[in-house]
Amino acid sequence: MSSLADKILLLPPALALLLVFALPALEASAFVGFVVPGEIGVILGGVLANQHKLPLWAALVAGIAGAIIGDSIGYEVGRRYGNRLLKGLPDRIMKPEHIEKAEQAVRRNGGKAVFLGRFTAALRVLVPGMSGMSGIPYGRFLAWNAAGGLIWATAFVLLGYAAGSQYERVAHNGTLAGLILLAVIAVVVTVKVVRSRRSKQSPARVS
Repeated sequence: MSSLADKILLLPPALALLLVFALPALEASAFVGFVVPGEIGVILGGVLANQHKLPLWAALVAGIAGAIIGDSIGYEVGRRYGNRLLKGLPDRIMKPEHIEKAEQAVRRNGGKAVFLGRFTAALRVLVPGMSGMSGIPYGRFLAWNAAGGLIWATAFVLLGYAAGSQYERVAHNGTLAGLILLAVIAVVVTVKVVRSRRSKQSPARVS
């Protein structure tokens, strides 16, 4: 994986930027994520921005667009060809336990599974297609997909930017970083909900 990353970093900026978009885009739409996690491309976008080979905004736009568009394609592939495609793939590419986890996540959480699945590698590959197969309306899917893609891609581009030459540590622990990010989001949301409830329950001040 490190040799692939090193090769990407040596590419001309325009071609490297294309891969920052393509790797997350192909992750769910063509199941490339089982071989090369899309977060690698997004992290390297941040590294290239750190090295002044790409504008930071360009890396952010490419990573976010790749994540959202790729998942949308994965949704449509699942809607049209899901069952036939899953049956035709060997276990070494798509493990049955991963498929089962994705199915359970979509059944249990619906559109929220799209957002939650964005932060773990195996679910990120499978959940968009499973969402299409399950009949989740595309509008609902897109809303959760856009929210997850925006937060995930922005976070990993900025992680790559901050890590610079030490990017391998972030890339190696990509799933762990995703889970930590998800935990932080959960804490922030919980704090806001608790504060909102407390403000509603507190008695109004008498002027």
